[in-house]
Amino acid sequence: MTALPPISGACLCGAVTVTMVPAAAEVHACHCGQCRRWTGSAFLEIDAAPGTLEAKGPVVAFASSDWAERAHCGACGSPLWYRLTQPGADTHAVSAGLFENAAGFPLTKEIYVDRKPEGYAFAGDHRRMTEAEFLASIGVSAEGEGQ
Repeated sequence: MTALPPISGACLCGAVTVTMVPAAAEVHACHCGQCRRWTGSAFLEIDAAPGTLEAKGPVVAFASSDWAERAHCGACGSPLWYRLTQPGADTHAVSAGLFENAAGFPLTKEIYVDRKPEGYAFAGDHRRMTEAEFLASIGVSAEGEGQ
């Protein structure tokens, strides 16, 4: 598989800039309660290829569970990324909103679909995973909504 070219973006105020190589040309959506509280809706993200994410500016990160952290701009509060912190994990789910038109990538997967509010739905034929399916895919036992 040929690596994709790097993409660059910025937070709302421009204080944080990011550059990364996408792991794939696709956008994913998370409907878990934490993502909805963090972003006001579903968290739309693009996975960074391992070791390729570079961020400059006032990045603030915090542990959102025993196995994940979230980062935001320290100036404007824009969500930047969600990262698994398990040993051996190098997954950064970077906010698609940082990139112009979400880098033009299509939505290919939704997770926590069983937690999604009824008031909205994403169209299209793509993979949809429940909370249990997603947690099993990353090797974490279901302990409620903590992410």
